[in-house]
Amino acid sequence: MGGAGRGGQWPLKWILGGARLSHGRFRRLLRRLAWSVVAVVVSFYALVAVSLFALRWIDPPFTAVHVERRIESWFDKKPYTKRYTPLPLSRVAPDLEHAVVAAEDSRFFQHHGFDLVEIQHAMDEEEDRGYLRGASTITQQLVKNLFLTTRRSFPRKGLEITITPLAEWILGKRRILELYLNVIEWGPGVYGAEAAARYHYSVPAARVSRDQAARLAAVIPSPRRRKPARMDRLSAVILERMRKMGW
Repeated sequence: MGGAGRGGQWPLKWILGGARLSHGRFRRLLRRLAWSVVAVVVSFYALVAVSLFALRWIDPPFTAVHVERRIESWFDKKPYTKRYTPLPLSRVAPDLEHAVVAAEDSRFFQHHGFDLVEIQHAMDEEEDRGYLRGASTITQQLVKNLFLTTRRSFPRKGLEITITPLAEWILGKRRILELYLNVIEWGPGVYGAEAAARYHYSVPAARVSRDQAARLAAVIPSPRRRKPARMDRLSAVILERMRKMGW
């Protein structure tokens, strides 16, 4: 048969040459794939860094979680109305600011994005109770809201951990807290302190009372299920934390 060697066998050098060529193409394909992955990762972090610099002065028109909830609403029979009114920290009642810090991240002004003390406490509780509770800081939660989603996964957590130091360095504590209070969920389609105060209590964020502030802070871990009016026990705990912190 044409092209075959004696006895119908392909010449050995042709077979080996073909194998070397195939192996070379495979290696080139792997290199291209690796460089593509590197390019995507670098582009993503560059976009995140640029966005964080812009967020030092500009309030985001939307966040990743806002988009996530909008997409979810397309498959939900319930009507979806987005309530979102960013405002400066000076127009948020100090009690609400303090209640959120006391409830979500009491060492917010001491750590650099990760609360190692709280992480250790969570690990100790895991040994006692058999499950691991969250120990995310306000900065980590802000990163999740701005750039990621509420879906739990190891890749998402990895991205959150790597972006958090950038957010701390670029934004600073006061701006992180301001953005956090403006973008987080406080009910179905309710984002930020102003929308939350008006939705739950029909008052602006500047006029939220101390008790109302503690109840709103108690809702944050599960904002689409919890109701401020039902947060008697947890709001009392938050009020006690505020007292101990000198607020």
